Amino acid sequence: MPTDLKKRLISTLPRDLLIDLFDMAAAMALKAFELIRDGTDLDTKRARKSVGWIRFHMQEKGFVEVCEKHGGVILADGVIPGAAAKAFQPFARFGGDRPGVILGLATMPVPHELPAKNRSRLAAVTLNPGLTGSLFPEPDAPREGDVFVCFLVARDRNSPGLIEEVAIGVISSAYDGWVHYEPIATFLDGYGVGDAPDSPDGPSEPPLVSLKRRRKPFTPPEQKPLDAANDTDEAAKDRKDEGEG
Repeated sequence: MPTDLKKRLISTLPRDLLIDLFDMAAAMALKAFELIRDGTDLDTKRARKSVGWIRFHMQEKGFVEVCEKHGGVILADGVIPGAAAKAFQPFARFGGDRPGVILGLATMPVPHELPAKNRSRLAAVTLNPGLTGSLFPEPDAPREGDVFVCFLVARDRNSPGLIEEVAIGVISSAYDGWVHYEPIATFLDGYGVGDAPDSPDGPSEPPLVSLKRRRKPFTPPEQKPLDAANDTDEAAKDRKDEGEG
């Protein structure tokens, strides 16, 4: 049986939202790779860095567009309701007037590994104090409110331009582990008839983006695969001061 927390997520996040986000993340990863492969003559090291930066910014833009399409409200001026600090990357709120979900995009170095800390996520996880799979089971736990949830993407280190895993994750308020982590395929299996909220545009629209069916054969400089490495969590380590990633 789904935990109370998963029930909250399923009842708040439209299933079609997550499917469109999955399609978008995969399509933008491939597009970023192809832009560098076909449009530059960078050596391997520069190409790796460039793919990482472009991929994240394209996914971030797509994240905003998909969330807005499905009724998400992008937090104005980065103000997180109930948190003392602001976000410096786009977060989207779902849930209307009831306790809802603040959804953010993050990348994982490898599947199931916590995304790198940045100011935005450190601020947002303060919404999750004492959170467990049963939400707030203790009598003295904080009042139930919004939950911060990450839409997580891990690139495929062996196949440039591809995604290894997409998942839904809830990080503890201490940022020391997962309260809930689940690959997107198994998470979507939890939706039953009538579980998910309706998207504003209805469930019948095609995905916002679609993947190309074929990729050109590519041999990068120095005969090494173009692996978009060194961009762990969208180059977050290099961008902490900007608060993005």
